Amino acid sequence: MELEVRHLRALCAIADAGSLHKAARQLGMSQPSLTTQLRRIENSLGAELFSRERTGCRPTLLGHSVLSRARPLVAGMAALVSEARAAADRSAGPRLRIGSTASRALAGWLRRLRERLPGTDISLQMDVSANALLRQVAAGGLDVAFVHEVEGCPLRVPPGLDRRVLVEREPQFISLARDHPAAGRQIVELADLAGDRWMIDPTVDGEWDGLRRVLGEAGLNPPVLHGDYLTAASLIAVGEAIAPCQPTSVPREDMVVRPLRDDPLGVRLLLFSRPGAYEGAGIAGPDTDSDRGGDGPGDGPGGAEVYTDLEAAYREAALQAVVYRQWLMRNKSPLLHAPAA
Repeated sequence: MELEVRHLRALCAIADAGSLHKAARQLGMSQPSLTTQLRRIENSLGAELFSRERTGCRPTLLGHSVLSRARPLVAGMAALVSEARAAADRSAGPRLRIGSTASRALAGWLRRLRERLPGTDISLQMDVSANALLRQVAAGGLDVAFVHEVEGCPLRVPPGLDRRVLVEREPQFISLARDHPAAGRQIVELADLAGDRWMIDPTVDGEWDGLRRVLGEAGLNPPVLHGDYLTAASLIAVGEAIAPCQPTSVPREDMVVRPLRDDPLGVRLLLFSRPGAYEGAGIAGPDTDSDRGGDGPGDGPGGAEVYTDLEAAYREAALQAVVYRQWLMRNKSPLLHAPAA
């Protein structure tokens, strides 16, 4: 078997994700298919590239050597495809390609961008993996990415990206069945949830590690279910599980959303972009040097407008969520006040 770029891309995905399950999800294929592909690659090279452990996959010495040669080839091919597509699309008009992890601010953000940028083709790509979205921005497949970074689990940010911090620390709330004993309380204690089954999506970057750290610090070791949050909602509604959730989540008739005492779970909300990304959307480019990796504006007037629209959309979603709005009032958050025009 001859190695192809898709094989190298699979190896890089396994190394970055740390497990075949996560890598398969990022690549849009089944885990058995990826396992078979890895076995064929290793057979063609005559040795194992990853050691399979209970906690995931780790590159062997040969694996590290192969990856060091594969990464620049994969990045080069991604850049070639991106540049070719960009050249082909220039005559089709301006466009803005957005990537995002899940957020209730997305609808308002897209609405504002379409109003601000009439005639611009605005696309949206969702992914549970913030790191995967950042790699796509760096490779030119996306122009901007709105992602969250779990506290204590820093993202792997490719060099050269511009960063804006939307929210330095957003508390994570908890979803409970409406008849859960703790559902009637305004603020829930972690200790009150010690006997519950927690549900977490392990494919969301940092989510499981962040929860495990918080539970460990609280001296709790509850049973944990792994699955996607769509499945989690159906289990939560019937009292089979509880799960962390974004504070902007809207409760349902059979579920409630509550803050945790002292807000032990938190994330940082970030907007990343490539230098020059906004010019393709028909927005003015930067007039100063980019603040790559920093927290300042750094991406020129166009980037500031895109960020301002996201900021307004997030504030709108936050104030519509009654429980989060009450939390913001208790904590005297500046989100309660619209920024000056």
